[in-house]
Amino acid sequence: MTKAAFEAKPPVNAYGWAARDSSGVLSPFHFTRRANSDDDITVKILYCGICHGDIHLVKNKIWPTLYPTVPGHEIVGQVIRTGKNVTKFRVGDIAGVGCIVGSCGSCDNCKQDLENYCPKMLWTFQGQHEDGTRAFGGYSDNMVVEERYAVLIPNGFALAGTAPLLCAGITVTVVSSSPSKQKEAVERLGADSFLVSHDQEQLEAAMGTMDGIIDTVSSPHPLAFDWLAQD
Repeated sequence: MTKAAFEAKPPVNAYGWAARDSSGVLSPFHFTRRANSDDDITVKILYCGICHGDIHLVKNKIWPTLYPTVPGHEIVGQVIRTGKNVTKFRVGDIAGVGCIVGSCGSCDNCKQDLENYCPKMLWTFQGQHEDGTRAFGGYSDNMVVEERYAVLIPNGFALAGTAPLLCAGITVTVVSSSPSKQKEAVERLGADSFLVSHDQEQLEAAMGTMDGIIDTVSSPHPLAFDWLAQD
């Protein structure tokens, strides 16, 4: 996105909840979002999940937090404005925004749709956009985001339950009999965690934590259904 795309467009007023220090206490916060540029959508936020990463952020436990900070990166809302170059969304659509709202767009990772590995990746709730404006998260009433970093939520989805899918709800755990496959699972498959199938302690700790299981081998797994959440 070029700097010219930001020029001569008014910022978007926003209201949210911000932490102003590492106490973790959130309080009302009036601020501005960057202007809706040609490649952006403006979203009226309807729901935002609470991730433990948000708690770490406001308490300054991930990296040096830039205060004031508005947490929230499991965001679902209605599109209320679109830039002239936007093709994926129309006004009235439901959009989801996860933990990334920017990247360089030109490195090898970005070209392969692997923006999460971009060295210039921009977190939803921390850092600065190209025009120098702050990035604030979803504990607020609206958000301006480039359409590339938003997903179209299909009609009929329960929106309150959809928000966590933008982060923790799509966490992937790989279960394998071979501990040597952990590196491949994490680095190549993008797994968030790895369990060894003959480690009873690991398997019992995972009971009731999974929403679905994809089985790629024919051998039986006695504890498989115990891993599924009951609700």
